[in-house]
Amino acid sequence: MEKKDDKKKKIITIVISILIIIILIMAVSYAFFRTQLSGTDQVVKVGTLDLVLDETSEGISLDNAIGISDSEGLSLEGSTFKLINNGSKAVDYIIYLDDNTISDTDTRIDDKFLKYNLVKNGESSGAKLLTSIGSNPNRVLDSGTIEGKETNEYSLNLWITGEVDGNYSGQVFSGKLRVEVSQEKDKSVASVLLRNLPEENINTTDEEQTFITGDDPNNYIWYSGKLWRAVSIDPSDNSVKLVTQWNISAIPYNSSDNTDFEGSYMQEWLNDTSVDGFLGNLRDPEKFIVTDAVWDATMDDRELGSITRPNGTTVVTNAVGLLNMYEYQSSYNGTTYRSGYLNNGLDWWTLTLYSSSYVRNVYYNGNADNNNPTFAYGVRPSINLKSNVKIVDGDGTVDNPYRLNGDNDTDLSGTLLSTRYSGEYIRFGNDENNLYRIVSHENGVGTKIVSAEPLKSSGNFVTSVFGSNITFSNSNTIGTFLNGDYLTSYVDSAYSNMIEDNTTWYLGTVGNGTSYKLAKYTDTNMSSTTSNTTNAKVGLLRLGELMSGQFERYAVKGGSSSTGLTKSYWTLTPYSSSHVRNLNYYGSANNLYNPTDAGGVRPSINLKSNVEITSGTGVKSDPFVLTLGS
Repeated sequence: MEKKDDKKKKIITIVISILIIIILIMAVSYAFFRTQLSGTDQVVKVGTLDLVLDETSEGISLDNAIGISDSEGLSLEGSTFKLINNGSKAVDYIIYLDDNTISDTDTRIDDKFLKYNLVKNGESSGAKLLTSIGSNPNRVLDSGTIEGKETNEYSLNLWITGEVDGNYSGQVFSGKLRVEVSQEKDKSVASVLLRNLPEENINTTDEEQTFITGDDPNNYIWYSGKLWRAVSIDPSDNSVKLVTQWNISAIPYNSSDNTDFEGSYMQEWLNDTSVDGFLGNLRDPEKFIVTDAVWDATMDDRELGSITRPNGTTVVTNAVGLLNMYEYQSSYNGTTYRSGYLNNGLDWWTLTLYSSSYVRNVYYNGNADNNNPTFAYGVRPSINLKSNVKIVDGDGTVDNPYRLNGDNDTDLSGTLLSTRYSGEYIRFGNDENNLYRIVSHENGVGTKIVSAEPLKSSGNFVTSVFGSNITFSNSNTIGTFLNGDYLTSYVDSAYSNMIEDNTTWYLGTVGNGTSYKLAKYTDTNMSSTTSNTTNAKVGLLRLGELMSGQFERYAVKGGSSSTGLTKSYWTLTPYSSSHVRNLNYYGSANNLYNPTDAGGVRPSINLKSNVEITSGTGVKSDPFVLTLGS
């Protein structure tokens, strides 16, 4: 498998003269500033690429006092051009703005006096100093990848900034656009990872899996509303194994003394295609993931460092699984388990059996542990991306994860929120509590959402007693708060008007070793919903529900002390007649709280079917902004 793209880069230069003439008329102290795209040939062809100049563009024209404001500069009409990829494959490009030749009698104006604005596909760069994009011959106006059969539309204008003082009387700027086009690069997920990751983060010693290793490599991928880490590549087909960065939920693995993944509650939850299951809420799984992937759940009771590749004694074929202990161990080659990137500071289940009575899990400090399958530890689903899935954006960092072709929506204005995916972020509510996430579309028409983290007040987590008993209602302690003070103090009327007035909340009991399904249904066949319900405008998530996991580190990286970033919080689900399930600091739901104890609060609500998106892409840094449609 080729790790680096060592083919010689093919550079093709397109030169389009831009003549910018600055004439200073000292007597009246004003400047005439004009930019033109020169040349009679309006289409320049480079292989499959066309650079097309707009024949109707008259350049930039401005009569004004010397040095203008950004708002005036941004209002200028720009010169327009298009970059068109007529081919079927993606092409990488860089557009430079170079100095052009000027006459011997002219003096070139210093870049520090000029600002520019480049609009690409409707998105403006904003007013920027020309010096911010480098100096000649390395001024980079734009760079990226243009997919086959796609078009980039541009508009460029320049002006003299009023922010920089100096003498530029009679000086001239003349420039030209230069486009460098590289050879077509393979944008498959496997190829991009192997090309971009340093050699020390790639371990090829295993013939069956090429592992990504290290403390915090740039292997973050955003898909279907969730942040994932790329774990390994299968050299036989270039599929890529992913695991979620955080615990999506927490459930009992299985009934007592039954450690088989096949037929377990865990297998059912991961591959449940209903509105309640993980697979049922993934975006186009048949397009993105290997649905007949093989998962090795072979028993291994050895310590970390002694675990070797499982021999396939116990395998299961499913679309979604978990990582096994060998894969976890292989991820920190060259480091320690405490600092490896798969240690997310939380407790979570693996696929590996420890014995006929215990299943292996990873402890919040990164160490290996084993526990009774009746316990409810965190769930980090794992999938295998198909080899033909391509990366179209991002650099693999946590703040700019790789984005996948077909899951990289950018213009969603007017789209119904009810068409979007579990995990995507929403701007909702006030002040420090204004970030929420999509849970599911449980009622079939609207969108269930939950606060991204437990409520805070002045940076401190809010706590509440559950009530005098285990039954949630809009009149018990926490229900009164949620349907009263929360709606008036944490959510103003613009948001509360989007909320359904009446939602059914399911209050089924889930004890140790019983199925997560019983939180909502009368039996594991899901033939009918439980009669233990209540109606309220605002509620909480139940045990096993999507997005009910912890999404921050409990333990400091490389150690076991607390970060203070997580909070134990209530679910709706009773454990028994005297205790309620609570999702604890480190991601498990084994803490069985007395309802008179105090816990954190993560409000959950159903939004109306006509809630629309006005802007945003649904990632944490750019959440959806909403409005109530007609």
